[in-house]
Amino acid sequence: MMTQSAILPRTVGFWGAALFPVNGMIGAGIFALPAIMVAAVGSFAPWMMLFGALLVLPLVFVFSALAARFDSHGGPVLYATAAFGPFLGFQAGWSRYASGVVAVAANTQVAIAYLAVLVPVLEDPVIKASAVIGFIVLTTIVNLLGMRTSVGTLGMMTVVKLVPLVALIIFGLATRDPAVGFTLPRFSEFESVVLLTFYAYMAFENATFAAGEMRNPRRNLPLALLTTLGAVAVFYMLVIWAYLAIAPEVSGTGSALSAAAESLIGPTGAVVIALAAAVSICANTLSGGIVTPRLTFGMAEQGLLPGIFAHVSQRFQTPDVSILFYGGIAVLFSLWAGFATLAVASTLSRLVMYLLAALALPVLQRRDTVPPPWWHLPAALLAAASTLWVASHAKVEAYEVFGVLLMVGTGLYFAGRRRAVEAAQAG
Repeated sequence: MMTQSAILPRTVGFWGAALFPVNGMIGAGIFALPAIMVAAVGSFAPWMMLFGALLVLPLVFVFSALAARFDSHGGPVLYATAAFGPFLGFQAGWSRYASGVVAVAANTQVAIAYLAVLVPVLEDPVIKASAVIGFIVLTTIVNLLGMRTSVGTLGMMTVVKLVPLVALIIFGLATRDPAVGFTLPRFSEFESVVLLTFYAYMAFENATFAAGEMRNPRRNLPLALLTTLGAVAVFYMLVIWAYLAIAPEVSGTGSALSAAAESLIGPTGAVVIALAAAVSICANTLSGGIVTPRLTFGMAEQGLLPGIFAHVSQRFQTPDVSILFYGGIAVLFSLWAGFATLAVASTLSRLVMYLLAALALPVLQRRDTVPPPWWHLPAALLAAASTLWVASHAKVEAYEVFGVLLMVGTGLYFAGRRRAVEAAQAG
């Protein structure tokens, strides 16, 4: 078998690697969270985002430590397989893949809904469905053309979505009372939004899926994960402070920042923020479309999926089968009106991957001849505890759908393993 570096060139450096967690964490949520947080905890809202970052920090430490041990595709699939064997490795990849496919379908529909405010014709069900499919197809084509093209496009979209938010922060804090407070909320108020702060930082791990196409991933990936978490946390806090300073009248949480921009500079501001929201969600979707197919590629290389998923385009040097399969499944989900229930369970699926990664770190380090840093075990235990705590707040409906996803994944695993054994015996 050809080595990873031989079949897929390592073209992504530190800044390219940082784009994936940034776009994973900054999607649609940043445009709705300010109003939700302020309504729940008042001037303490920015500090809630800091608390959320601290809640996620042990997980980021765990993924950073694990990323420093591997330089191939797959991220959590590699970690769980190395620690616990192929079955749990497959489950880590399958749970994250299922979450990603549902998310891309859901997020694309939200992006088109934002654009429908500016282009009312998109509210027509047929046109909306066509626009959703068209965008998924477009991102699939971009991903097929090569990692450089994909990362370059993602970089431009990231600038487009962040510049209006940076302008809102600067003008809001410069022209209005910044309202920087530290009034502790009641516990009931705190508890009502604490899970939202955790969810805001999910998808930080996206960059680890494509480690096989990164230059010096054992150094750049840990650095990218830790620095982007800190930068995104500060960015969230500044956006909410600007929102507090502007104090717009908001009829619904989804238009919070649009209302803030409109109160600053008029209707043009609302239009710019609406466009930024659409681009932000599209960038989030593109980011997922780049990294998630690398999960199935890595799983195929490890023998956890049929070898066809590890096929590489000779012309573009991309995992073309994995990319096309991901795009096709995303289109199918986008047409399924009842998939909202699956979206509820997608977060729970991702928590399984987090838990397996947290438990994998101490298991792998016990096999090392050199003792790990003292803080690795406490970080892993805190990461596992925070993941279980978040999972305990999921609704029964989410567990039911997650159970179905788990059974489907288990069936696929054993079917694939049986075919592999039969092929080996026939050979």
